[in-house]
Amino acid sequence: MKKKNSLIKKLVVLLIIICAILAYLLIPSVNKGMKHIVSMFASGDFMVVKKFVASYGGYAAVVSFLLMILQSVAAPIPAFLLTFANANLFGWWQGAILSWTSAMAGAAVCFYIARILGRDAVEKLTSKGALKQIDVFFKNHGKNTILIARLLPFISFDIVSYAAGLTSMSFGGFMLATGIGQLPATIVYSYVGGMLTGGAKYFVTGLLILFALSALIVLIRQLYKERQKKKNAELNLES
Repeated sequence: MKKKNSLIKKLVVLLIIICAILAYLLIPSVNKGMKHIVSMFASGDFMVVKKFVASYGGYAAVVSFLLMILQSVAAPIPAFLLTFANANLFGWWQGAILSWTSAMAGAAVCFYIARILGRDAVEKLTSKGALKQIDVFFKNHGKNTILIARLLPFISFDIVSYAAGLTSMSFGGFMLATGIGQLPATIVYSYVGGMLTGGAKYFVTGLLILFALSALIVLIRQLYKERQKKKNAELNLES
């Protein structure tokens, strides 16, 4: 019975994905809309994202929520632009709530896609190399991986969610760690995003990039030290 339910879930998820791909390929308006969304995020300008979301009027919050889920599934799309846009459009604390809840929904979608479809499907949605890097992170940090990863802005939110779905981690534990770990960054980004205007956005974007690169250097150094420690331990065992 359990195996049958698993098969049904897999077929449903595959059917949804196939329908989405067919809609993109066969419906011109969907194809054009998706290309516009990708180019919008690729611009790196949160004001462009804000303008797009605001154009939907009373449905702006719903569109923003769906965009956050979309960017979660499509890992290369940056989420912080949408967080900035939400704060600038709805106010910092209302924007923070919207960004946080929609990010949680996106994380849940990624987690269940991975859990239902398995590693091969996740590698196609993300990349084999990126997934291997997160695997190493899980191996080194164990049960604290999700919390640590959520607190580090340069680690892909989406790939971590996918990777977690491939482990034996419970959904409740995953969501709790994600919620706690994601909250500080969401509050900071939203507070800053609510104040950004004109040239300030480029200054803050530069600072965020600098912070991410600095944190990345620290992480690489830490991983290198852990790897060297492991090698030394193996050499000591051999001798």
